[in-house]
Parts: sequence; structure tokens; C-alpha cells
Amino acid sequence: MARMTMIEAIQNAHDVAMERDASVVVFGEDVGYFGGVFRCTAGLQKKYGSHRCFDAPINESGIVGAAIGMAAYGFKPVVEIQFADYMYPAYDQIVSEAARIRHRSNGDFTCPLVIRMPTGGGIFGGQTHSQSPEALLTHVSGLKVVIPSNPRDAKGLLTAAIEDPDPVIVLEPKRLYNGPFDGHYDRPIAAWKKHPLGEVDDGHFTTPLGKAAIYRPGSDLTVLTYGTMVYVAEAAAHETGIDAEIIDLRTLLPLDMGAIEASVARTGRCVIIHEATRTSGFGAELSAVVQELCFYALEAPVTRVCGWDTPYPHAQEWAYFPGPDRVAAAFRAVMEA
Repeated sequence: MARMTMIEAIQNAHDVAMERDASVVVFGEDVGYFGGVFRCTAGLQKKYGSHRCFDAPINESGIVGAAIGMAAYGFKPVVEIQFADYMYPAYDQIVSEAARIRHRSNGDFTCPLVIRMPTGGGIFGGQTHSQSPEALLTHVSGLKVVIPSNPRDAKGLLTAAIEDPDPVIVLEPKRLYNGPFDGHYDRPIAAWKKHPLGEVDDGHFTTPLGKAAIYRPGSDLTVLTYGTMVYVAEAAAHETGIDAEIIDLRTLLPLDMGAIEASVARTGRCVIIHEATRTSGFGAELSAVVQELCFYALEAPVTRVCGWDTPYPHAQEWAYFPGPDRVAAAFRAVMEA
């Protein structure tokens, strides 16, 4: 085991995959010589050469389009979109080509492609560097979508994504790149590298796609969340004393229906938390799933705590995020219903 940040775990996942499989290639904007804007590909070009880790022009549609062609002909491309906000020029390639190639070719072609995207806020990046577009991606049949909340899962999910025969979107919460926080956005956990979730096997392993994790067991209510919001939920549970079971979904598509049903059926209450805007956010899908699977077990309405329905407010970033106070209020309301 090694102690790693999420950045180090992602870099290590690339390294292990490239060493094991010569068909794995890495490219994107500034990922080669510079090692990526967040340094997640640092050292790969020096170790494996510029034919396996290289820079691409500022052309997201071209990056993803080229990667789809490479994947169809036997490579395993791992491409980085520098920020999730930059994915929109490539969205047609993702939806119309990558997600559908297996089906439209009747299985003659597959697309073993990984698209990595730093997502969410927390770095004062403003409207064009802080969006959370997961709902736009989970709507697309043919894709898999994962969001890790810790270094161990970041490596395991990325490795599983690289080995998957179909396209996988890996959304990386940039607020967690250097370690999580205590749920209050201005208070990082200084001792993150001593945290158990910072222990990462530096060899080969995978975290199964489509399997949620119980981050914190509890009996009072179920929290369905992912990425950055795992730690906000934990802070709210500590501050309220409510025994919340926190389910870290890890994979949004395909969703672990069994884990959701088992937890909500046992607790009878459910709070959903995500950073993205509320209307048509992924929480709406989760709420529908809970209602369909667990209606007769529910003791209170399913509650969502989300970002505002507004363009990303740079100057009010911390207020925009669901914080422990908003989540705690939701916990209390659900328990009192």
C-alpha cells in the first residue's frame, strides 16, 4: 500500500495500465510534456514516449473523434477533457458515435474509450471551470459514468474503465484532487495522507463498475450521493447526531439499484445530495428510483439538496454548494416528517 492523493492515484492508474497493455494511449490538451493542468498524467510521456502520451490541439471534438476511431481499430485511448465544462464541442461525438458504435455496427465494432473530465467547483474557477454535467451524460444509453470520492476508488474505477470494452466517462471532483475536506469547504483535512481512504495499492486492481459503497453505515436515514458531497453528508451527520447511512454511488450509469433498495427499505427515509443544479439533475432520477423501488417502505418524502437553478455563481461559490447547514436541515426535516 502507498499513501496517495487522488491526483497521484489517477497518475498511478495510467502508469499501471500503460505498462500492462501497449494498446493504452493517453492524449489531450497539455497532458504530455506538462503532465496535465492538474498533473494527473505527470511523467507518462517521459516513461512511455510521445507516441503513447501526447498533446492534442485545443479541439475537444477532434480529441474525442480521433479517440473513437482509434478505439474502433484496437487501441484503448484514455483522453482528458481539461475541464468538464469544455466537453460541449465533443458532446455530439460522445452521444452520436462513441455511445452508439456497438449497436449501430451490430457488434462489429466496440469503443473501449475512457474520457476523463475534472468536474465540479471548489477552486474559484467560475462558470466555465466548475460545472457538474453528469445528468447530460447519464441520459445517454451506451455510456458508463463514474465519479470517485477518494484515491482508492479513483484508481480502481479508472483501471476498470480502461479495461471495459465500451466507452466510460470518468468525472473527477477537482475539489478532492489533493484530498477531501471536513465537509466545510474552507477546512481541508490536513492529515489526508494518513486517512485510510488514502491507502492505495500501487499494483493492478479494479473497482467494479456499477457497484455502490456504504461509506458510512447508519439506521436513521439513507443518503444517496457521490463525489464531493460524500464529505458534506458526513459532516451533517456528525453535527446533527442523526445516524445517516451514506451510500457513495461511485457509478451513476449503470446504477446499483440493489444497494439503493436495500438501504432505503431498511431506513425508510432518503435524502439525495448533489452539487449540480436541482431541476433535471441526477437527483431527480434517484428520487424516481427510490419511489419505484421503496414506496411502501418510505416514512417521509424523498428530499433533494442540490445546487441552485442558476448559472454557476462565481462570487457566491460556497453558498451555491450544498453545505452541512443545508444538508443538516434536510436531515432534521426528514426525521420529523
